[in-house]
Amino acid sequence: MALIHFPVMNKKDMPIGSALTTIDLHDIARASITFGVKGFYVVTPYEDQATLAKQVIEHWTKGVGGKLNPFRKKALELIRVSATFEDAVNAIKKERNEPVVTIATSAKKTVGSITTETLRLKLENKASHVLVFGTAWGLADELIDTCDFILDPIYGDADYNHLSVRSAASIYLDRIINGR
Repeated sequence: MALIHFPVMNKKDMPIGSALTTIDLHDIARASITFGVKGFYVVTPYEDQATLAKQVIEHWTKGVGGKLNPFRKKALELIRVSATFEDAVNAIKKERNEPVVTIATSAKKTVGSITTETLRLKLENKASHVLVFGTAWGLADELIDTCDFILDPIYGDADYNHLSVRSAASIYLDRIINGR
């Protein structure tokens, strides 16, 4: 899993960097461990945001938070902080010693996007897979263009289509793992 804070889009469809939301760290880490994800990268080039992420992680993995809630400790131990998406992918390649397949997500329908069912059929056994999420109003096109695949958006029963990133992460993981 990778949660991107730069480059992402704002509501005016312009590339920006976004601020970290600590609840995203908790909830995506918990979803990740539930579905067997091996690591969760929080990507931000902003030193103050990286420091905040590291403080939250340390509180729950080495501090009093981990003693009070060992389940959350285990989940937050999955989190790594990276300055760029490229750095995260390179770290995964080095750690796992295998190729990395990158899979972008978006709330917008994109030409060439695939279903979670199609993705399941394409998953390679000898590769690591990284599901990539954008904060703010989603991943910037320049990052999406570097990914190997892009998933179809998650649609509900209404015209409204702006899920929180932590909700989208849980839904995609369930659909990929359980075929729903």
